Amino acid sequence: MPKNYLIVGGSSGIGLALTRQLATAGHDVYVASRTAESVQSIQGVEHITFDALGTDPLTLDLEHLDGLAYCPGSINLKPFHRLKTEDFLADFQLNALGAVSVIQQCLPLLKKADHASIVLFSTVAVQQGMSFHASIAMAKGALEGLTRSLAAELAPKIRVNCLAPSIVNTPLAGRLLSTEDKIEASAKRHALQRVGDSEDLANAGTYLLSEASSWVTGQILAIDGGMSSVKML
Repeated sequence: MPKNYLIVGGSSGIGLALTRQLATAGHDVYVASRTAESVQSIQGVEHITFDALGTDPLTLDLEHLDGLAYCPGSINLKPFHRLKTEDFLADFQLNALGAVSVIQQCLPLLKKADHASIVLFSTVAVQQGMSFHASIAMAKGALEGLTRSLAAELAPKIRVNCLAPSIVNTPLAGRLLSTEDKIEASAKRHALQRVGDSEDLANAGTYLLSEASSWVTGQILAIDGGMSSVKML
């Protein structure tokens, strides 16, 4: 049976791949993002103009919502001594408070579904200490705490899980993977000897949004090519 899914940030990168997978499976997908061009040709997708950093409310004319994925993120890599308070606040606003705002606005619709699922996105850098990641790791660490807290509070009707990827070849990471040499160097840091792609994360996101994961909640799933658990010799 077709379900209603909202993908915030679903017009680029991982969010776009997730949107395509859900729409291809026959679901009704609502993409909330600043631009619509990349999703206009996808059958079963409706675009809602929305800025995760803006003040305009997110309005959905639906009876219920079966699933929500919050995909916006940032990669703000600087030495700690160069990070300003404004950097920390900007990362926290987009990654953590943005998710909080969207979830609060969607919660009434999620509660009206028989069972619903929320998927958030963290980073391997929360559990795996990495230089120059202080700001983004702090913001995403808060998101992981939110995941577990909401999983407890919203159970049993709404499941809440989080994906924690290593670097994924998306427009967001374009500066870090701008040449073949950079891609190769990054690939060698992973046990599986490649960087991730959008489909890797979309596959996991589709699983967590679907009933196939009906007994999974409060989890931080590392989709990271082994980065967080395997040490290369």
